[in-house]
Amino acid sequence: MRSRNKLLATASALSLSAMTIAGTTVALNLATVTEAQAAVVRSISVQGNVRVGEATIADFVDYAPGKNYSGADLDEAITQLFRTGLFSDVSVRVSGSTLVVVVDELSTVNQVLFQGNRRIKDDRLSQTVRTRPRGTFDQQTLDADVDAIADAYSSIGRTDVTVSADVVDLGDNRVNVVFRVAEGGKTRISNINFVGNQAFGDRRLAGIISTKETSILRFLSSADVFDEQRIAADEEALRRFYFNRGFADFRVLSSSSSTDPSTGDITITFEVSEGERYTFGNIDVDSTVSGVDSDALTRRVLSRTGDRYSAARVEETLIGMSEELAGNGFPFAEVTPIGNRNFATQTIDISYVVDQGPRAFIERIEIVGNARSRDYVIRREFDVAEGDAFNQLLVRRAQRRLEALDIFERVNITTRPGSSSDRVIVVVEAIDKPTGEFGIGAGYSTGGDDNGVSIDASISDRNFLGRGQLVRVGVGGGADTRTYNFTFREPYFLGYRMSATFSAYQRDSEFDSDEFSIEERGGSVNFGIPLTDRLNANFGYFYDERTYREEGFNDDAPNADGSGDGCGPAGADNPVVGSGCDTPITVIPLLGENFITSSLRYGLTYNSVDDRITPRSGIFATIQQEFAGLGGDAQFIQTTAEGRYYQTLVEDADLIGMVRVTGGNIFSYDGDLAGVDHFKIGTRQLRGFDSNGIGPTDENGNQIGGKNYLTATLEATAPFPFFPREFGLRAGAFLDAGTLWGSDVPGAINDDIEWRTSAGISVIWQSPFAPLRFDYAVPLNKEPTDDERNFHFSVSSAF
Repeated sequence: MRSRNKLLATASALSLSAMTIAGTTVALNLATVTEAQAAVVRSISVQGNVRVGEATIADFVDYAPGKNYSGADLDEAITQLFRTGLFSDVSVRVSGSTLVVVVDELSTVNQVLFQGNRRIKDDRLSQTVRTRPRGTFDQQTLDADVDAIADAYSSIGRTDVTVSADVVDLGDNRVNVVFRVAEGGKTRISNINFVGNQAFGDRRLAGIISTKETSILRFLSSADVFDEQRIAADEEALRRFYFNRGFADFRVLSSSSSTDPSTGDITITFEVSEGERYTFGNIDVDSTVSGVDSDALTRRVLSRTGDRYSAARVEETLIGMSEELAGNGFPFAEVTPIGNRNFATQTIDISYVVDQGPRAFIERIEIVGNARSRDYVIRREFDVAEGDAFNQLLVRRAQRRLEALDIFERVNITTRPGSSSDRVIVVVEAIDKPTGEFGIGAGYSTGGDDNGVSIDASISDRNFLGRGQLVRVGVGGGADTRTYNFTFREPYFLGYRMSATFSAYQRDSEFDSDEFSIEERGGSVNFGIPLTDRLNANFGYFYDERTYREEGFNDDAPNADGSGDGCGPAGADNPVVGSGCDTPITVIPLLGENFITSSLRYGLTYNSVDDRITPRSGIFATIQQEFAGLGGDAQFIQTTAEGRYYQTLVEDADLIGMVRVTGGNIFSYDGDLAGVDHFKIGTRQLRGFDSNGIGPTDENGNQIGGKNYLTATLEATAPFPFFPREFGLRAGAFLDAGTLWGSDVPGAINDDIEWRTSAGISVIWQSPFAPLRFDYAVPLNKEPTDDERNFHFSVSSAF
């Protein structure tokens, strides 16, 4: 008789293999014994089965009348029955000429129920466990499910959860499985400590890592949940931070956690060794590969002697050199930086050595972890594909690109050997994060046509349907305005690394005091082409149509004898258009008309800013030009430019300085520039002043805009004092200056270069919803006709 449980069946198979390997003699003896025990069966008897039919079991054991059954055949029958996963115990024997099969079926799971769970809903727990309704019951699987539920709760900070499982017998070999959960309280990260840091304080380092202390503002975030993978990522973040600031010998000695037995709170401690701070010494390129142009590689070096040492600069240099080599026919050439420390001068000499590397190709790129994002969204960020030469530097650049998309919580790229020694499998782990945002902006105007509060709101998703696309819908309005806008951005238009942005908008404005309204609608399509990782070109088409409607406006020109209201269109008896009325002189000729602008826009943008939300270093510079005259009424060439420079002023205090300069010029190439095409600035460029709040005016004080403008800003921000760093609050102070001048509008007043200045304070909050900014500014130098806006509230990020 052959009777086995799973363990015995496995042991029998192992024993059989061992005897076979032992030697020829033993194998022959086994064959002799097996042959002697073989028996011919004429029938089959199946016992103990309830749900599984006799014919099905006969197929599993390969039963056939007249077949000889040896001991090996019986063992194989037992193995096949266990492999079905339907039985907890099996025995197979030959009795006379009958094959007797006795089985003990596993129970069928009728229902899987969860009790006591509030923080994690049933549908998510159902996906976590492997026990399924209508599946077979297995105790080992049930035990693993209990652990899986506990792990799911640990991932949301509830490590003291208790999970048990009850099996309810329903008869007829059916059971219900009930998981009972006692969730317990949330485990708090009460403290994060740093030991061994001298150059940077605890508050500064706490801002670098992603793990945060528990606070009342963490209800929408999991950053205060202890996670070993996050701690490992934090160690890497600390290394990058120090390596890029001159500390080439920095090490994380340990990262540990301890639990307070009385409260269950966790304290995390990072012990670090900073080492010395270095600058770059001598830098050279040494190639052992024949035909390599060392001068071309030298031009790719991004650091200079005397600069503070930065591992990021070294890596960017390596990537640039690898691109240069691959582009010149050396795909397997490797660039290795060799550093030589001079402890006396605290400098590091860097020699970039070019050698011929091993021939290795990418066999496959595997994508894991992306529950929402499509695979192609990840693959297209690689400059290499299956079959290409493997280049570790280009793979690292792809990782940086994926991180820059800001749609993944974590990106980790590893490699493993392929099917042969020259094949490599690249594994990309990309964990999605929430990408939907709700933004709101508000302002308060104390002068001009739109007095009072104005509010705008938007909802957007920068990974729409997991396709990496941006969709934004916005609405806004004030006392006399209504705005609607829609934006769609495809980052890889037609499969090329070229973005396409489509936008449409409508704005309706009423000017009660001036008795007219403007209905404005339009749209644009814009294409962006990355020339390098930092330099982008853009070009596109813009269309705008404005309808100026009269609201009780009297268009009768004054009579020759002086009668009339003096507020009519231009005519022989009315040489000064709009003289004596409140309607802006730029609007009067357009009342009852449509004014269309049809133009091309193009420009260049350079961006080396290190962080989209809180820039600490780098340059953002852009120059844009618009050519209007592709039909329509506008005929001008407009040029605008903006430059921002960010620099960390005090590392330990995280004090960041910013200098911004903007400017613009517009002129008509066919006569005078239409009044409605003049620049209008304020609020965003010049805080403390309303939109269209400064510049030349008509005789009634209405702002009519100008052909030239300049603005400048000095700003400093730092973490808000007396608040924990994890609140995400920063305080700022700023000085703004600006001027708007030059007008082709007849009768323009205050048309000189008159500088306005303002000073103010800011509160910047990296809220759980969106980055928000509150500015309060007071004009220091202004003109009597200027309109003020002291308070402004908006989304703070401009990148």
